[in-house]
Amino acid sequence: MPPSEFLDEIAFPLGWYYLAAAGLNAVAAWRAGGRRSWGKAAAWLAAAAAFAALGVASFGGHPAGLPESLRRGIDAVLGPVTLTFGSLGFLAALYVARRVVVRPAVAWSALNLALAFLGLSLVDPDFAGVVLKPDHVPIVAMVFLLGSFTWLAAAQAVANDDRLARGEPPVERQYARSTLVWPDLVYIELIAMVILTALLIAWSLALRAPLEQPANPTVTPNPSKAPWYFLGLQEMLVFFDPAVAGVILPALIIFGLAAIPYLDVNPKGSGYYTIAQRRFSYVVFLFGFLQLWILLILVGTFLRGPNWSFFGLYEYRDPHKVVAQNNVKLSEYFWVYLLGRAVPRVPPDRGTLVQLGGIVWREIAGIVALGLYFVGVPVLLARTVLRDLRRRMGRARYVVMMFLLLMMLALPLKMVLRWTADLSYVVSIPEWFFGF
Repeated sequence: MPPSEFLDEIAFPLGWYYLAAAGLNAVAAWRAGGRRSWGKAAAWLAAAAAFAALGVASFGGHPAGLPESLRRGIDAVLGPVTLTFGSLGFLAALYVARRVVVRPAVAWSALNLALAFLGLSLVDPDFAGVVLKPDHVPIVAMVFLLGSFTWLAAAQAVANDDRLARGEPPVERQYARSTLVWPDLVYIELIAMVILTALLIAWSLALRAPLEQPANPTVTPNPSKAPWYFLGLQEMLVFFDPAVAGVILPALIIFGLAAIPYLDVNPKGSGYYTIAQRRFSYVVFLFGFLQLWILLILVGTFLRGPNWSFFGLYEYRDPHKVVAQNNVKLSEYFWVYLLGRAVPRVPPDRGTLVQLGGIVWREIAGIVALGLYFVGVPVLLARTVLRDLRRRMGRARYVVMMFLLLMMLALPLKMVLRWTADLSYVVSIPEWFFGF
């Protein structure tokens, strides 16, 4: 589609989008004025005026967009390595500065910036072609909803931490009285059902179902993507053997969730939001759920294109894009690059024990590395920074917890090693269809 036709098509919906954002800020200004917060009221009125101006320009057929240099800069920054470390740094900043982040003014400002960024980016055809796909629109909504609920939980936790520091009970203790299922809960569920039904009807009328042509075994879509809730697993398949990414890691996720009540030895923080009394659990949640699951879904949805190549937000999805990337195993690094020798070959016509010995000798570097990672690191931490935790948990609980945590950490480590050192496998045993 020519750029002029695309702008004509996107301008009118963008105008309504900006007017909706202006209305939200007008309501926020009215509420701030009712609380005599004149500075916030003026700020939200200014934001409403800015969004209204963007809406008028869009209705006039001239929607504003991000400069070309800024878009290319964002594409350059959103590389796999910088995205991984940047998201980790962002989560760390959210944790350290949580008392600032949970302020409503800060959260509303961040929401305004996100809405403005989305609207200005939609003028780019490549960005809009990915974000406005009917099956991607719910993912965009999920980002805003997930951010809202994560912020709300953090705000309630910080408020409870302040109350506990003053010797007061958490807010949840005020709701200790019983609530009847009928009529209280049933009425709420009925209202929610009606609202969601109306929302789904409006959604189905506004967006066309993302149906494709009838299945053809001779034509494979490029890219072939799993449903959004499996995109995290599909992303893992890039870095791990199918047996590990498709069987072992999902099984460990289920096992780890089931083991939480048995591993948790902290008697505090039960039944109410808190961070101060649950620092370890909160950090593990931020890392495990947001970094290792939600981020992978977003990467698979918006940044993976034809041939499962990595594309920027504003980059054209070229099916002929060629990415020069090698697949080097740790055994090759060890024997060829470090020792200058050929990788030992495993004799295929010998007994099982002889083959096993040959495999161990060939993969000795990876086996030692995994041994140090899964055995040496827990032992070192148990004797240093985690000495008290190891004593409270006991040996069995500590071993299980450290194994699950190290498996979680192995995913971003393997991703970074793949992107920076072309390391495909630490231990590769194709004779048994296994690689890690």
